[in-house]
This record gives sequence, structure tokens and C-alpha cells, in this order.
Amino acid sequence: MENQNLDALTDRVADLIINAKRIVVFTGAGVSTESGIPDFRSPGGIWDRFDPNDFTYQKFISDPKSRRKQWQLLQEGSLTTEAKPNLAHYAIADLDRLGKLDCVITQNIDNLHQKAGVPDNKVFELHGNMQWIVCLSCGRRYPSDQIKARLDKGEEIPDCEACHGMLKPDVVLFGEPLPVKVLDEATSRSCSSDLFIVVGSTLVVYPAAYMPIYATNSGAKLVIINLSPTPMDEKATVLIRAKAGEITPRIIKRVKEKLAVN
Repeated sequence: MENQNLDALTDRVADLIINAKRIVVFTGAGVSTESGIPDFRSPGGIWDRFDPNDFTYQKFISDPKSRRKQWQLLQEGSLTTEAKPNLAHYAIADLDRLGKLDCVITQNIDNLHQKAGVPDNKVFELHGNMQWIVCLSCGRRYPSDQIKARLDKGEEIPDCEACHGMLKPDVVLFGEPLPVKVLDEATSRSCSSDLFIVVGSTLVVYPAAYMPIYATNSGAKLVIINLSPTPMDEKATVLIRAKAGEITPRIIKRVKEKLAVN
């Protein structure tokens, strides 16, 4: 673990960014919570109010009570349209504007990287996106706002307008495999990166947490920015214990200073 002060660590990460050719940024819940989105696992988080056992794919398919709880979570709105990007999201988008970002691989389902300005084709959402609802029968997709409006009018378990099939938020539930194409592409990008930056993830949810392992095994340097320890800390070239929204803008500011970019 690094014992240098924050300015020195910031400077070192800025140098790594400037010298890198293929930067992958990997984000977790620690980025979303700074936008007011509740964490799932932390005290006071979503699993303190909902039983995670009700959020398995099998239960969603078979149990109307479980589906009703899922739609209740959507109706609350905190995972969808009300949240706004924070300084960390904008700093990562700045990395793209500087021409330094290969892609973002995220565990988050909130669409905030795109809202901050990272192009859709550079965001790989391992756990899906709460902004969309999909019909399991015909495959039609609906914006979550459209379904939320129906919930607000009193519907408890909305169905597909086209075929009356079962609707499901386009996110990965427990017991459901990750989307294959997204996982394959994220794995490939991780393996070919030369700098892998983890922001706001404890790296304990698999298979997402394999991504930094793939990167370091392929020779990439690793930066970890997270408040709590992770299993990859000893592999990190630079380790910073700080909030994402506090340190990432400082890093980007330092990069711009070194590159003489406004």
C-alpha cells in the first residue's frame, strides 16, 4: 500500500494516464452512491429494506409477489431518472474527451456514465441498465419512465402492451447469467488494456471482479480508488483511499495541467 500523500498519488496516476495507450475504467457502487443512489449491501442500503432472496430470476419468473416488489423498487425512482451524474462521472467523461479512454466497464445499472457524456459504445454494463424494461416473450423494450408512469397510475405488475407478456427490468437478477456479448467484450478490453483504473468497487462480486485480474495478468498497471480494502490492493500500482468524486477530478485536473490542455 502507498504511504505517500494524496498530491503525490494524484501526480503518479496522472503520469500513468498520460503514458497509457488503452485505459479501461471499472466502476462500482461507490461511484453511484455519491449521486444519491442507495447501495445494495451497505447498512441502510436496499437490502436492509428488501429481502435479496426476493430478487432472484427464478422468483421473479414464478412469483407475482416478487415481481410486485421489483416494480415497487422501480417506482421509487432512485435507480432510474432522478439521479444525476456526480463529479466522478464527469471526470471519467473528461478522460474520454482527452482521447485517453478505451472504455468504461461498470457494475452499475443507473446510466449515469452515459448521462455524463461517455458514448454508449464505450460503456459496458455487466449488470444491465435500469433505464430499460424488456418483454420476456416478444423482446420489446420500453423506457423505464413509460412503465413507471403506469405504476404511478396504480398498476402493480405491468405487462407488455404488444403481447401481454411478462415485463422485466433489463438488469441482471441473482441467478441470471450476465449478458454474454457484454461480458465477452469487457473481458477482451480488460485483457488488452495497459492501464486499468478501479473506481468505487470493493471487487467482491463475480464475474465482474475478474476484470482487473484479467488486466493485471495481461501486464496492465492497476490503479484502485476506493474507500475500503479490496482483494486486489496488493496488485495495485497506485492505491488511493478516497471518495471517487473527490479524487478523480483532481487527477483529471493534473492530467490537463501536464498536457497543457484547458
